[in-house]
Order: sequence, then C-alpha cells, then structure tokens
Amino acid sequence: MSLDTTDFDRKVLIAPSILSADFAELGAECRAVEAEGADWVHVDVMDGHFVPNLTFGAPVAKCIRPHIRTVMDVHLMIAPVDPLLEDFAKAGADYITAHVEAGPHIDRTLQAIRALGCKAGVALNPGTPAETIEYVLDRIDLILVMSVNPGFGGQSFIPAVVPKIEILRRMIGDRPIHIQVDGGVTPETAPLVTAAGANCLVAGSAVFKGGSVADPSAYGRNIRAIREAAEAARVRA
Repeated sequence: MSLDTTDFDRKVLIAPSILSADFAELGAECRAVEAEGADWVHVDVMDGHFVPNLTFGAPVAKCIRPHIRTVMDVHLMIAPVDPLLEDFAKAGADYITAHVEAGPHIDRTLQAIRALGCKAGVALNPGTPAETIEYVLDRIDLILVMSVNPGFGGQSFIPAVVPKIEILRRMIGDRPIHIQVDGGVTPETAPLVTAAGANCLVAGSAVFKGGSVADPSAYGRNIRAIREAAEAARVRA
C-alpha cells in the first residue's frame, strides 16, 4: 500500500474518478491521470442495491492497484458494507469510505476499516445531515460529501451541500480529517466547495473529457483548471 505518512495538511487534492474512464483500459487510465497530475485515484464501487447502478468489485480494484502509485481511494456505495471491507483492504485500498446508511453501526464500520490497516472515510448523501457523524469524528480520516445523489456519473452539482461543508469544517476543528466532495465538480463548482472548507475534489467527466489513454494531455489541462480554480477560491476565502 502507498498510504501517505507525511504530516497532514489541507492542500487541494484532485482525485479523478475512474467511473468516467475507459473500462477497457483501466490500468492505463490510472497511470495516465497520475502522470497528468492527479493526487489520488478514486474508485467508485456500486452494488445495484444501495445505489441504482452496478460497477465492479474487489477483484477489479486488486487488478488496478499495481497501476496506482499515489493513493487508491475506494468509495463503497454498497449495503451491507461490513462483510466486504476486508476484501477491499486486501485489494490494496488506502482509504475505504462507507455511507452512514450502509450498515446498522457506523462506529463499528469505521473501527473495522482502521483495524484492517486502512484510513476510514464516511460518506454523507445530499439529504444526510452533517450532525449524523458528530459522535464518530475521532474515528474518521475523511468525510465524503456527496454533491449529487449517488449512483451515476455526470450529474449536476447540488448547491445546497455547500452550507453542509461549512458546518463540517467547523465540526472537525483541528482534527486531521480531509473533507472530500464528489459529484458535479468542475472549475465552476470547485471554488464553491473549497471556499466552504473542502480540500479533496473528486471529478469524473470533468477530468476525463476530451482525452484518452492515447492522448491524455486533456486530463492534465482539466486537472489544472479544477485545481487552479479551487486554490484561488481558498486564497480569497
């Protein structure tokens, strides 16, 4: 595993979602986005039950792990989630994120993720209040704020999540917790969420549009555009 062990900071991180990559070229796509400036690689796992779509499981995550040199950030949109945590840890996940609603005991889920040697993330759907995780903050390494309803890529950003990010940023205080935003992130929406306190931005179509494994230069341009917009907003804030 390539988990970063450096001192925690809140620099802007761009985590392209391979949900928007060419599935026939997943390993090459991971290498390409990293070469073009990605900080993490975001792996969206959907079960067709918790969310209305089906993507892939731990065997695919294990196959792409050797192609990822940075951080493999696994977002589990599955329920029940606890029985599969070990599979994704063994597949090489650095971060494993589970939804509050994906099991009966989120505290137990977060403890289990850490016990497996991974960083623990918790995801909040657009309708899930920030206060839901107030009493498990010391179990968390990452909070994923869904800015679309989970299940499909390419959806439009939901502006109502911005005040939630502000609440979460106040709640975590000095704790070393990343605030990640996933859904509709573009150079236009990135400033909204980073000014509110987010630092890790998941982007799928906004990163992969216009490029390919054969010509990945568009990936780099897209990543730079999102990063520059996000960093400028943080300076103004």
